[in-house]
Amino acid sequence: QVQLVESGGGLVQAGGSLRLSCAASGRTFSDRALGWFRQAPGKEREFVAGIDRSGGTFYADSVKGRFTISRDNAKKTVSLQMNSLNIDDTAVYYCAKTRRVAFFATYHYLAAQESYESWGQGTQVTVSS
Repeated sequence: QVQLVESGGGLVQAGGSLRLSCAASGRTFSDRALGWFRQAPGKEREFVAGIDRSGGTFYADSVKGRFTISRDNAKKTVSLQMNSLNIDDTAVYYCAKTRRVAFFATYHYLAAQESYESWGQGTQVTVSS
């Protein structure tokens, strides 16, 4: 059974940075795309960033230029570097892994929650003013 475990969340002041990591267990990783989603209190879970098998990256407009997603297939990890954090970034952050996909993915595919077959338990990120 594939498990995804996030780490790196916490409390940070506005303007600060955090780096989230997600470690995957199981056989499959390099043949999947990966994504980060977040859910703020009272809101629906939303796409943050995705990375396909080629290393191509995709971002929600709200985080473009501030967040960077990366993957390490050898270590089976996906990371999210978050800079210039603001209060609106406060949420529980989830990493997710897709079903087997083609080498290149599209934004629309990675942004759709139904594309993902495995989810982590989430890590809390709180940004204070």
